[in-house]
Formats: sequence, structure tokens, C-alpha cells
Amino acid sequence: MRCPACGSLDDKVIDSRQADDGRSIRRRRQCLGCSGRFTTFERVEAAALVVVKRSGLREAFDPTKIVTGVRAAAKARPVDEADIDALVVGVEEAIRLENGTEVTSERLGLTVLERLYELDAVAAVRFASVYKGFDDPADFERELTLLTKRTAPKPLPE
Repeated sequence: MRCPACGSLDDKVIDSRQADDGRSIRRRRQCLGCSGRFTTFERVEAAALVVVKRSGLREAFDPTKIVTGVRAAAKARPVDEADIDALVVGVEEAIRLENGTEVTSERLGLTVLERLYELDAVAAVRFASVYKGFDDPADFERELTLLTKRTAPKPLPE
């Protein structure tokens, strides 16, 4: 690392420790040229996540689009910003673990929908109506039937 005081490239690491809950490493360094001390951080550079649209176009993953869609679906529902932020982080982590660096917009939408069902069923149905492009009341009935199958209590074994 280049010393911010004298520009020398010779230094030694004095101390290393985890930072940001283990997502980065903080290193305290001492310049061998001027003996000045400075701090650096190391982070893993995540590969860019790419969304493959239905049309075949590829675009960079934009978490603000998910936030906007979920916020609209959860309007006037008991869902706060922290819940929405956690949902978006969880969706991105799940997509990266499952698909690597590329995901279809369909898979991305379904992942958001699954997580939203766990958070708020009404918001999930609202999100599904836009995401799945509901055209008539039968589409809502079908989605509600799927929801009740998901949330119905399972019978106890005898």
C-alpha cells in the first residue's frame, strides 16, 4: 500500500482484525519510509449479479427495483423499512447461492414473492397481481388458493 504521508510503497502490518461483522479486514500499517501509521480495509469484491429479462436482454441487478415494488405492495400494511431491507438482502443472498452471477427475471420475481409471503400475505398477493399480470378476478382466486395451501396447518400424525 502507498503511504498517504510520504508515498512510499514499503510498509508492515502492525495489527489485523475483522470489521463489518466479518465482511472486511481492518489492517493497521506502519510505513517503513517515514514511520507514519495508517489504516486500510480489505473486502471481497462480489461479482456483479446479472438479471436476464424475458426479452433476452441482460441488465445489472438493481435492489432498488425490488424495494420499490415491495414498498408499493406493502403500502398501508404492517411492514416497516427494516423488514423490506432484510427481504432484499435475503433475496440477493439466495439468488447468489442458488444461481451464481446470473438469474432470470422470472426466478428473481418468484424468490421475492416467496419471501414476501412469509412477511405479509396481503402484500404478497398485491405483488403477485402486478408481477404475474393478473387480468381478472379468477387470477386473484387462484393466487389465494395457492396461498391458503401454503399456510394451511398440516394434520398432526396419529
